[in-house]
Formats: sequence, C-alpha cells, structure tokens
Amino acid sequence: MAESRPGEPPACHPDGRRALVQRLQSLADAGVEALPRVTPGVQGRLPVAGAARAETNPDTPPPPARRIAPVAVTVPPVVAARTGSDQDAALTILRDAVAACTRCAELACTRTQTVFGSGAARARICFFGEAPGADEDASGIPFVGRAGQLLTRIIEAIRLTRDEVYILNVLKCRPPANRSPAPDEVANCRPFFERQLEIIRPEFICCLGTTAAHALLGAVEPIGKLRGRWFSHGPSQVICTYHPSYLLRNPAAKRPVWEDMQALAARAAIDLSVD
Repeated sequence: MAESRPGEPPACHPDGRRALVQRLQSLADAGVEALPRVTPGVQGRLPVAGAARAETNPDTPPPPARRIAPVAVTVPPVVAARTGSDQDAALTILRDAVAACTRCAELACTRTQTVFGSGAARARICFFGEAPGADEDASGIPFVGRAGQLLTRIIEAIRLTRDEVYILNVLKCRPPANRSPAPDEVANCRPFFERQLEIIRPEFICCLGTTAAHALLGAVEPIGKLRGRWFSHGPSQVICTYHPSYLLRNPAAKRPVWEDMQALAARAAIDLSVD
C-alpha cells in the first residue's frame, strides 16, 4: 500500500473525496440526517448589486430592498423517528455515511465494501457481532458465512426469522486476515453502531462474543463471565453469549448458548413450546 505524507489523506482516496467525506461525517456526527434542497434556478435569478441601477436613470433612486423572511430548517432528532419509513430513511442516510468512511485508513483501502447491517428497522431484538469476514466483505451483508448460517438457525430456534430481527457488527469493514478489531478501529466505528441502535431502539440486544460485549457495555470480563446475566444499554436490555464462530470450533458451547436464547425468549415473551 502506498504511504501518505503527514496531513494527507490515504493514498487510495483523492483529496477532494476525503474533504467531502469529512464534511459529511461531521454533519452526521452532529445528528444532521438531511440537507435542505435548493430550488434549481433560484440563485441565478438573484439581482446583482448595481445591475438594476445601470439600466435605469441614474438620478432615479433605487426601489427599497424587499425583505425575505428566513426559512427555518428543522432536523428531527433520530429518536423521534418511530415509524418504519422514518427509521428506514434514517438508516439509509447512516448507511451512506458508513460507505464513505475512511477513518481507518488500512480498512478503507483493503475492504471490498462496507457491511452496514440488515433486518427490520423496528426490530425488537438486535444481534450484535464483531466484524465482517470474507463472505460478508464480498456480499455486503452481515453473518452470511458458516457462522452466519449457524446464527440463522439460532434465530429460527427462538421462533423468529432474520427479517424480524436486526443484525449488525461493531466494525463495518473487514479487518485484514480476519484479525481482531483494534481499539482505535472500535472507537472510529462507535458513532455508527451507536447511531444504528439509537435509530432502531430495540427492546433487547444480544451481544455475540467478547468484542461485541466489551464494545457495547464497556466490560472487561470474558464472555464466559458475562453470559447468564442481564445488562442495559439505553432503553435496551442486553444479554451476552458466545459468538457463532466460537461454536463452530467448540460445539459443546452450543448448550449454554441455547440456555441464553431461552432466557432471551422468556424476557421477550416468545413462546418456545411445541405446537
């Protein structure tokens, strides 16, 4: 990868694009979700100073300037978006900001695409993982590889589908060689996953693995110590369990994960009894 001099953007991104991205990101971080439209042609019709007087008798005083009342632009807060369409729109704006992000130079230069999240904008339950892998980087959809297929079966075991929940990760870009996320990468992505959860406002969040639990809760205990307990994050109740990729390596951990899912289903009033 080509190196950049201090003060320059990553070598794989042009100066102009980075400046635009930084501007959009600063607006997104400030909570701005949309910009007002300018009516085409309006600026072209604004009078140029002195032009009107040049076409009339110079002894004739100019007409008094017309006062134009300012137009107030109100940006509703994210938490006010409570209809499905409002939340879909808010997530779309955030998805575009994620796609343009270059905060982590290495990840921005090595990713195929960002992996934002998928599922229902008004989901009651969110599943929160670590980072995209190779399959996710290729498809742009979280949890579609072997671990994702196992997560799908876990979700179906509590009588839900992927379309009824929301799935997201701490990082929106795949770390090279599927390494663990670096602390600065988690910090850079935090505004994005926090905003996603703020928009969706799920009743329950299930943290999948140590990285997700530590990022969301600020905990330092290993996942084995965190599971089996309930936490809170904003309006959401949080439960922690093992990551599906860990289950692929340690099948014996499937039983405690099922116990965690039963606890989640009980809290969410989901009937798991056989029909």
